[in-house]
Amino acid sequence: MSVPLSYIARNLWTRRLTTALTVSGLALVVFVFATVLMLDAGLKRTLVTTGEYDNMVVIRKGTETEVQSSINRDQASIIEMHAAIANGPGGQRMASKETVVLISLTRRGDNRPSNVIIRGTSAMGLALRPQVKLIEGRTFRAGSSEIIVGINIARRFEGTGIGGRLRFAQRDWTVVGIFDAGGSGFDSEIWGDADQLMQSFRRTAYSSMVLRLADTGLYDRFRADVDTDPRLADEVKREQVFYSDQSRALSKFINILGLTLSIIFSIGATIGAMITMYASVASRVTEIGTLRALGFKRASILRAFVMEALLMGLAGGVAGLALASSMQFASFSTTNFQTFADLSFRFILTPGIAVQTLLFALVMGLAGGFLPAVRAARLNIVDALRAI
Repeated sequence: MSVPLSYIARNLWTRRLTTALTVSGLALVVFVFATVLMLDAGLKRTLVTTGEYDNMVVIRKGTETEVQSSINRDQASIIEMHAAIANGPGGQRMASKETVVLISLTRRGDNRPSNVIIRGTSAMGLALRPQVKLIEGRTFRAGSSEIIVGINIARRFEGTGIGGRLRFAQRDWTVVGIFDAGGSGFDSEIWGDADQLMQSFRRTAYSSMVLRLADTGLYDRFRADVDTDPRLADEVKREQVFYSDQSRALSKFINILGLTLSIIFSIGATIGAMITMYASVASRVTEIGTLRALGFKRASILRAFVMEALLMGLAGGVAGLALASSMQFASFSTTNFQTFADLSFRFILTPGIAVQTLLFALVMGLAGGFLPAVRAARLNIVDALRAI
């Protein structure tokens, strides 16, 4: 014979003040745990969606970012003429030679400087990234001092609206367009003509190349050709893999810091739940004795008190998850540990995160309620009824 669930729920309602305080503590921990997972998911989605699966990135061997990479003009020409590269409209090779540089801009609001990526690209570079859409103005003209900015840059930095002028590399640059890259990392970049930027920054080599193969099945062959060509010192990665790798260091930091805080807070919340359950057992000794006298087994009493703790954990999990879900409307900005540039991304709640969060809340409830439940189940009927 099992104790009815309605009876268990009524007991929680009867002690609603202490129940609410315990659930609030659990909800706070769940909120921290969920937001850490959402932040990590947002970071990974932002960087992974930056790349197109069919695009390849060529960078110098041994480098992890475009900022560190260098491909000279001769090497770029050799790669561009490889037979595996697709031809675009008019027979133009679908390859974009790009330069990537860090500049410092002043943020709106606090007037603090922050590193921003400026990317020198071309019309082909835009064509290779269909997720990039102009939402205001027009694109830059080749051979000019015109730039277009990502939507996150336009929102967060001074002088980045249409018609704004930025000074860097000893030149004035005019903002002629704002683009939306669908929440990818490109939203935190500034783009301009590659040749003009290389000239202004006195660069003699490109940072990277982005290209598309005639057939994705040629990837292994193309990568092997680039790797073994003695004239080249470069390597090839799929664009999605390349940008996914950029999230590794920052993702690891977020997870370690967030999970450490979650563990520390969860210990406190679990102890709070345990104190609440021990107090419940102490105040219900007579009730427990009556239940035992009515024929309820020790296992039923154990299950009843464990169920109470799990219900508190579930309530805390739902409340914390609901609070964390509101973070989806906020964006987060930090420095990418790989590029040392400012990167904006959003909190993302996925079904997997929701399941992990609720399981985490149930584990806290179980950990806080198991020992008090064992104590309740082990009470002797005679001793319990003697308290009447």
